[in-house]
Amino acid sequence: MGDLKGFITVSRKEGGYRPVNERIYDFGEVEQTLDFQDRKLQASRCMDCGVPFCHWACPVGNKMPEWQDALYRGRLEEAYEILHATNTFPEITGRICPAPCEKSCVLAIHEEAVTIRENECATVEMAFSHGIIKPCPPQKRTGKTVAVIGSGPAGLSVADRLNQLGHLVTVFEKNDAIGGLMRYGIPDFKLNKAVIDRRLSIFEKEGIIFKTNVLAGKDISSDDLLENFDAVVLAMGSEQPRDLQVNGRELKGIHFAMDFLKQSNLKVVGKEIPAGEMIDAAGKDVLVIGGGDTGSDCVGTAIRQRAASVTQIEILPKPPVKRELNNPWPYWPNVLRTSSSHEEGCARRWSLLTKKFLGQNGQVKQAEVIKVEWTKNEQGQWTMTEKGKPELLKVDLVLLAMGFTQPVHHGFLDSLGLEYDKRGNVKINETNQTSVNKVFAAGDVAKGASLVVKAIAEGISTATFVDAFLTGS
Repeated sequence: MGDLKGFITVSRKEGGYRPVNERIYDFGEVEQTLDFQDRKLQASRCMDCGVPFCHWACPVGNKMPEWQDALYRGRLEEAYEILHATNTFPEITGRICPAPCEKSCVLAIHEEAVTIRENECATVEMAFSHGIIKPCPPQKRTGKTVAVIGSGPAGLSVADRLNQLGHLVTVFEKNDAIGGLMRYGIPDFKLNKAVIDRRLSIFEKEGIIFKTNVLAGKDISSDDLLENFDAVVLAMGSEQPRDLQVNGRELKGIHFAMDFLKQSNLKVVGKEIPAGEMIDAAGKDVLVIGGGDTGSDCVGTAIRQRAASVTQIEILPKPPVKRELNNPWPYWPNVLRTSSSHEEGCARRWSLLTKKFLGQNGQVKQAEVIKVEWTKNEQGQWTMTEKGKPELLKVDLVLLAMGFTQPVHHGFLDSLGLEYDKRGNVKINETNQTSVNKVFAAGDVAKGASLVVKAIAEGISTATFVDAFLTGS
């Protein structure tokens, strides 16, 4: 334990964000950092609880008390080694994880949780700057080969662990760069892509082979993969977006959120988008449908593209500001979350159902919405009832950010002849094996869309199962 009275004598202090009137003019990371002394003080607040609920809540099982103590004592190498033992790339989760660990920190009872996420990010960045993080290729190879399809958090995590175990791993990515959702689904103002490239450089020096612009099922067949590799791991994520089947959906100006975010990320790195395919919010009244993190990312991106206005709507009721009695600590708090993007100038509305879109000359111009009320029926199930009169919202660009339903079936997955579960995800057994021999699945493709940190955890556990399959032990 860093300081016996640290949690009493030191208040929670966050790095905060860059000023709004500065950050909305670029795509640089919005989060600021504390100096080393302040960061050590924040680490000293960890109480090394007898029951570490932070560890319990973390999908990868980070040993928070141990590395917080090492950070407080200035033992950076030890702190990083403890972090990296359970997390493939803590520099990523240190930036974009919603930090379930902090929500379960005992100090969160008084809304003064340890700044675990920021401490994590600071630890890794200091480890990089001090030359602590270096390539560490395996000392010997097993002679076994593994193909990983998809280079998102699950794919890179399973690839890293299997490579460290001595297997020769090849990662196939359909896009022109490695990173999956982390590269093309998350804006640079939350995650600078140089952070990904820095870790990829280490992976390459450790022996992982990366092949981009390769679409499994088209550029390389399922038969080729099964013939040329001893095991195949599916890690393509859950990329089938949830659509909105209402009148007017066919109008121009209505797009899936990921199409918009991917284009923006491509433009940030200087890639050209054909004029006819450009999704640009400049000067437009933008409507974001969906209240989650993807919707928030759309808000921040539209603001940086100089939208005339941005409105984000959600069909569910507005969450409470603080925990309610039926949502006690240490469980995940169902409370109102306000992101840095929301603070930059966005109208947020809840309990609104989109009825239809109206347009002119084939272009969307209005969205008809209506207020809804949520109540429980006799069976205890939530039901939705429309209230009042419909309202027309002026819109020029609509971004659908309502989540994902399942992995894309047509193409590669169907060609493998896999079984799917009732939700449409790839069906796996207790060792993450699919219905096809030597084919495994990790992350969202099997469990459904979720957090990056959960995908990392799935990649790590899948690597253990694949290694047992390859070695027989």
